[in-house]
Amino acid sequence: MSNNLLEQEIETISIRELKELYQKGVNISEYLRNKYDVNNTPHVIEIAYDLQAGSYTADMEKLEIKKWRENVGAELVNIIRSLLPTPESILEAGIGEGNQLSVVLSQFQNTPVASYGFDISWSRVAFARKWLNKQGNKNTTLFTGNLLNIPCADNAVDIVYTNQAIEPNRGNEESILKELFRITKKYLILIEPSYELANDEGKQRMNRYGYVTGLQETAVKLGFDVLEYRLCSYYFNPLNPTAVMIIQKKNVREISSSVLADPLFKTPLYKKDNVLFSPDSLRVYPIVDGIPCLRIENGIIASKYELFKKSNK
Repeated sequence: MSNNLLEQEIETISIRELKELYQKGVNISEYLRNKYDVNNTPHVIEIAYDLQAGSYTADMEKLEIKKWRENVGAELVNIIRSLLPTPESILEAGIGEGNQLSVVLSQFQNTPVASYGFDISWSRVAFARKWLNKQGNKNTTLFTGNLLNIPCADNAVDIVYTNQAIEPNRGNEESILKELFRITKKYLILIEPSYELANDEGKQRMNRYGYVTGLQETAVKLGFDVLEYRLCSYYFNPLNPTAVMIIQKKNVREISSSVLADPLFKTPLYKKDNVLFSPDSLRVYPIVDGIPCLRIENGIIASKYELFKKSNK
């Protein structure tokens, strides 16, 4: 069965039924992988993450997790400052519930840094907005997006980083790395599981959950300038060792004046009422409760949208 047909079949499953399974302690991504004999697809990842939305924020009440987030954030900030002492913009790809970005931004309070974040799950982005607002970071631009088709322009942000966001995307390592590299202007920092540095038990666990492999090898194969690859100083689960990879992007000639872009053509979007319109794909992308929904499948073909907007004036 093709991936498209699998996605269509998975979409027919009742999310309410999956929610009941999740509440009983079932790992939803594992359940769907086994049921359909597939790797994690974007739709599987979306369902699993959306159903668990709110759990990361709740976990921040646990001292050990809060401390771990702070330690990872401090290491990330040290890396950023060593590369670029005063970045103008930072984006977290796969922002989750904003817990890590808030730690990073707390270290740049005296520096005007434009901040961005996206996730495949709308509910997670909504929790991220709530968390960031609570921490005093009310100006971060948040939106939904897919790592395979990131809705950002080329060379859009100084520092792009991930924190265990590529993790469940085994089989899509090359495509995701290309997209992340495309949108960064200067540096790409990856904090992701290292299959190669894990022990046998850790590798078995990563195989079970469909975690990525060979990120460093893939980056080198793509010709990226890998400045550093090592184990992260802090990781929560010894069976899921995370590594830091720093990639530099050089000789950038054209710099985008905007960050958000049509996920199809990577060209500018224009806000009109409560949608973002793409003159290139002739699609409108909805803004739900203030959050732009910028996955390709969110786009609605509306080739006459501009005509009707003009006629209604």
